[in-house]
Amino acid sequence: MSDLEPRILTVPGLGGSGPRHWQTLWEARRSDTVRAELGDWDRPCLDTWVTRLNAAIETSPRPVILVAHSLGCLATAWWVALRGQAYGAPVAGALLVAPPDTDREATSRFASFHDLPDVFLPFPSIVVASRDDPYAEFSHASFLARSWGSFLVDAGHCGHINADSGIGDWPFGTRLLERLIFAAKGRLRPEAAPSVIINSGIAARSSQRTAAF
Repeated sequence: MSDLEPRILTVPGLGGSGPRHWQTLWEARRSDTVRAELGDWDRPCLDTWVTRLNAAIETSPRPVILVAHSLGCLATAWWVALRGQAYGAPVAGALLVAPPDTDREATSRFASFHDLPDVFLPFPSIVVASRDDPYAEFSHASFLARSWGSFLVDAGHCGHINADSGIGDWPFGTRLLERLIFAAKGRLRPEAAPSVIINSGIAARSSQRTAAF
């Protein structure tokens, strides 16, 4: 595989991603995709998750595109806040799916994730949100997208965009990922000229049905 081909690193949320989850299906189907093992999936600890995510990123032989779901989205944002990077390297992009609103969770399991980092993501990123996610209002995802400088995609009514959503290996998400890969490969070419891609610091909406993105 060429050095211009980014590695896809999945970052699951609470409980990990089971065998029917689209992240797991992508890992099984795609030779470029591996999972970041963050430790105890059922008892998330911010420091541990960020440390292990950093190790997975730094040991990658190629630039990385992060594909995070739920609490993994917040771990990604915290990684940027605590570790940082120059624009576009080593992380070349991120697909951030169904970020939760931890203030809606009464349990102490999310205690270390309750505060949100004040950070602008230094790589192109897409936030995908559902209109009927039980863990976050769409407006919360919109707020996060604006804060992070991410492009916001409206996935319609897909619940938490997980195995229970009945989306299988989520072809719509694959199309979004391929756009991130295409953009990253263009920037990784030595002769590539600077270009404006995907996130511009202004969140926008796109419909899954019209595939406007």
